[in-house]
Amino acid sequence: MPELPEVETVRRGLEPHMTGATFAAVEQRRPDLRFPFPERFVERLEGRQLVGLGRRAKYLVGDLDDGTTLVMHLGMSGSFRIERDGEEATPGVFQYDRSKAAAHDHVTFKMSNGARIIYNDPRRFGFMQLIARSELAAHPYFAEMGIEPLGNELDGAHIAAIFAGKKTPLKAALLDQRLIAGLGNIYVSEALHRSGLSPRRAAGTLAKNKGLTAGKADLLAVSIRDVLMEAVAAGGSSLRDHRQTDGTLGYFQHSFRVYDREGIPCPTPKCTGTIQRIVQSCRSTFFCGKCQR
Repeated sequence: MPELPEVETVRRGLEPHMTGATFAAVEQRRPDLRFPFPERFVERLEGRQLVGLGRRAKYLVGDLDDGTTLVMHLGMSGSFRIERDGEEATPGVFQYDRSKAAAHDHVTFKMSNGARIIYNDPRRFGFMQLIARSELAAHPYFAEMGIEPLGNELDGAHIAAIFAGKKTPLKAALLDQRLIAGLGNIYVSEALHRSGLSPRRAAGTLAKNKGLTAGKADLLAVSIRDVLMEAVAAGGSSLRDHRQTDGTLGYFQHSFRVYDREGIPCPTPKCTGTIQRIVQSCRSTFFCGKCQR
């Protein structure tokens, strides 16, 4: 599933083609994706202006001029492409073709500025929903969601406070969307390696008495932010299905230190360890057992 940097990359690609434009026409080619489309989906979008396109965790959030929010999730294989006059506006350089089969083009937004935004999803795990902006925070998608990892709230003190007393493994705690929103398997593994923390250690060990921050919590906060920002700048990682909106692949996967690097020497200077793979909560975890404590 695309992680936060991939979704942010898609948002940045869509924004100049959608923000400020009106949905001149909407084509909905099936009744459902992972979930049924909202009632009167086409009717409620056509003629509305998209006044802003944001992101909350792994959701794309588009504000319409009538107070409604268009919420979009890419699922496992969802992607957008942008076309003008039948041609891709920024075709990029393909390393391998993504799906362009008409059978998988489920939604098309024809914008008033001439752009055609096409949502393609072979596995149909993505979805779209319309929610009143005033009700968004309380909606089940977002009600229990934690803070954004790229926001100013994420620091060592906050990590120490939310992890205080928790015996759950550190990696599992970081993947808990109720604590920090949008973190996924890839970037948690990378951030833990950068901060020298074992994915198996108890999350509560990052807090001192009464939840005061420990030095490791400060380092982890910095590592999370750095790895996410670097991945966004690189256009995401493009593991398996992910593509940027112009069709090109992200390149952050070439900067992975541990993810999918089982058996290679640890890249930490002077460390003589080897990257290992274990399974935690049915997900692969990659780490160095020597320098991550």
